[in-house]
Amino acid sequence: MSEQTNHRATGLPVVDRAAGLQAAVAARRARAAVKAVVASRQRTPIDVLRGATREPGSAEGTLRVSDLLRAIPGIGVTKVERIMTELDISPVKRLGGLGQRQQRSLHLFLRTWAAQHGGCAGQLTVLAGPTAVGKGTVSVYIRQNYPEVSISISATTRLPRPGEVEGKTYFFVDDAEFDRMIREGELLEWATVHNAYRYGTPREPVESALAAGQRVLLEIDIQGARSVRQVMPEASFIFLLPPTWEELVRRLTGRGTESTEEQMQRLRSAEVELAAVTEFDFRVVNKDVATAAREVVDLMG
Repeated sequence: MSEQTNHRATGLPVVDRAAGLQAAVAARRARAAVKAVVASRQRTPIDVLRGATREPGSAEGTLRVSDLLRAIPGIGVTKVERIMTELDISPVKRLGGLGQRQQRSLHLFLRTWAAQHGGCAGQLTVLAGPTAVGKGTVSVYIRQNYPEVSISISATTRLPRPGEVEGKTYFFVDDAEFDRMIREGELLEWATVHNAYRYGTPREPVESALAAGQRVLLEIDIQGARSVRQVMPEASFIFLLPPTWEELVRRLTGRGTESTEEQMQRLRSAEVELAAVTEFDFRVVNKDVATAAREVVDLMG
């Protein structure tokens, strides 16, 4: 067939078809490489799933769920068919095309499999709640009394409050540095809180701890929790509640770290934030810090 005839038959110039074939071959090789590192245990299936969630068009995202499962040592063809049926996932479904429910189901299976077969099974838990509910206090108590839990340290553009320590409480950065972190993809999530300062979670420490099989706790605001759910729907989400609205007001006005105008802004935000409780998997009432901390750790499994 001549080049001209071939062009008429396909509707594409020869050079375009050749480029398309090369791209398809490169994509297949990239997916094969992902399967190879999973089979050799150089990379966990959970890490591959997270990569697919972040970038659906990547090699991870275009990998079929069944191919990922077959790459896991100890899972054969028969088991794959049974697992896919139990998870209610189509045999042709790709990792990047999974809905949130399917992502969570697959992640739970992968975590359980890893735990049963000696692999890494890191678990991410998000702790959020309204302003002044005591998220930071509960987080500090967990850090001091439950060393088995890895606490993520957020970056913020606000100034340190009395007693806060750089690198332990927060990473305190200016707006230019925060902009750089956003631009270079270094943040798992970020948000502007109370129409004032920006907060964000550095990505690398979280992903490294999860890859090492650790239990990781993110103590963040409501907006941040919603962002994390988009990229890591397999996480567990805990909403920290005050015993009463009056107690929340007392805590906010009693700490003396904001002006009267800032306090009123935070109280208005708190009313809106409390309505988000229905979006979370679990609820913990912060009546007593030690008790609330123990309940959070228990919910982390």
